[in-house]
Amino acid sequence: MILETIEVGGCRSYILGCPKTHVSAVIDPEISAIERYRGLAARHGLTLRYAIDTHTHADHFSAAREIGKALGAQVVMSHLSPASHVDIKLDDGDLLLIGDIRLQAMATPGHTADSTSLYTQGHVFTGDALLIGGTGRTDLPTGDPEQLYDSLFNRLLKLDPATQIHPAHEYRGRTGSTIGEEIATNPRLQNTDRADFVAMMRALNIQAPTHLTEALRVNMSGAKSVARLLSEASASVPFMAMDELSRRIAARQNDLVILDVREKDAFDAGHLPGAVHLPRGQLELRVNEAFPDPTVRIVAVCEFGKISTLAAATLRALGFRHASALDGGMEGWCEAGLSTEK
Repeated sequence: MILETIEVGGCRSYILGCPKTHVSAVIDPEISAIERYRGLAARHGLTLRYAIDTHTHADHFSAAREIGKALGAQVVMSHLSPASHVDIKLDDGDLLLIGDIRLQAMATPGHTADSTSLYTQGHVFTGDALLIGGTGRTDLPTGDPEQLYDSLFNRLLKLDPATQIHPAHEYRGRTGSTIGEEIATNPRLQNTDRADFVAMMRALNIQAPTHLTEALRVNMSGAKSVARLLSEASASVPFMAMDELSRRIAARQNDLVILDVREKDAFDAGHLPGAVHLPRGQLELRVNEAFPDPTVRIVAVCEFGKISTLAAATLRALGFRHASALDGGMEGWCEAGLSTEK
């Protein structure tokens, strides 16, 4: 069995592969690590057949749907997953065949209602149900400490003590653990009484994940995060350096239009010399009036360089093939001491 662990911050994902058939699955893939999964699969000569999420993640963006679209992999989750883009929904006890590897689904709700652990050959992928030295929280949407108690004490902890655990998170760099080690040393598992355990979980005061609302929206719908939208826009447009634009302004070349897409009060407070004002929110509605010539060269400008990137991508999608964005924004322009006007 081929097993690779991929770490992104405190998130852990895994590639599980069959060396005989060269079929593999990626478990709990994270969006920023897609190229790493491709590279590791290629290194081992593996085909990624499945992209599996152990639950609906609330603290990072899943790459399962993107891997499915890019590589033709099947997206796999619990039958209780609310996500509409799942191809295979597993019931408790179902087997997923990864070549000669039998990966068995174990319903382990509590962290979320759709939490599922995956067991094979002395290894269990626990998602956020059981962590090294901890457990998943139960205060996020669909979390339930009563269910987590059952999932831990009546399911996961009854596995062979030598079973190696592979959680979806590890923040202290610990390389591994076993069921037996967790029973002996995990502080949260020392409360073996149901009432005590439930009370402990309900008393935890843990800060909510930074991207909670967005992560749930993206992971449940298969839609894009704001970061991904910006990344895709950045990859689809060219940029102009501040010193290059400054030189062109000083030379009065008049071979392009500087489009300021900020709101009016920001524009009135100071803008690039000769800039035309068209707020981003009105761009699609007024673009034909503002730019009757689709061959005009346009450089979009905003405060920090993000909204202008989206504006330039929109302009290109609308047929303005010479649209670009300033590399940076008004903040960087002013910090560089370049000229402005009111």
